[in-house]
Amino acid sequence: MFKKIMLLVCFCFFINCSDTTNLTNCIRSVNLSFNTDLNNPSLINAQTPGGFAELPGGIKGILLFNKNGFDNGFVAFDRLCPQNKCVTPMTFKNRLLKCVCHESTYSVDFGGAPQTDGFECPAIEYRVTKNGSSIRISNF
Repeated sequence: MFKKIMLLVCFCFFINCSDTTNLTNCIRSVNLSFNTDLNNPSLINAQTPGGFAELPGGIKGILLFNKNGFDNGFVAFDRLCPQNKCVTPMTFKNRLLKCVCHESTYSVDFGGAPQTDGFECPAIEYRVTKNGSSIRISNF
């Protein structure tokens, strides 16, 4: 019985070990509080599931994405490449943000997680709050 408990404790320690030293070098979001209305004609595409809109604000602009059509299904990301050496804003296609300078991609479905090997920093995600047709994008 003692061996089983020790094995379980050791297993838990190994599960909890992860190296986050490189993540401390990642870009942090800027102070942001942006309000808009989904009835704005420039946001009509973002009203449908899978639709998106590009908005001013953040560092390189903001991508507002409608994941599933529900009130809590909106996500927003800064279009700044997480590598911070690219002056071109990231592009968006097939539910992925793409940094054209490095060819790295970031998933909007998984919190901006990098989808390209060798890249650790996620895309900058902002909080989205929907109240009726009003959308508020802000820091977490």
